[in-house]
Amino acid sequence: MDVGTAVAISAPLGVGLAALGSGIGLGLAVHGALTAIGRQPEASGKILTNMIIGAALIEALTIYALIVFFILLGKMG
Repeated sequence: MDVGTAVAISAPLGVGLAALGSGIGLGLAVHGALTAIGRQPEASGKILTNMIIGAALIEALTIYALIVFFILLGKMG
């Protein structure tokens, strides 16, 4: 197997794993935030703000993986 074939196989798998991890992380973050809001409704503003910041950071990792995928795709062709 040459390098081009290895990149062609591994790049989409890497993006898929990044998306899967992001989905699991976002699910856990939302679950934790909703549980916290259910226990302390008066703190919902702070909890939602922190959850949104955390969700943005989680999504940033997936976007970075997608950017690396497109860079590798450009080097292949």
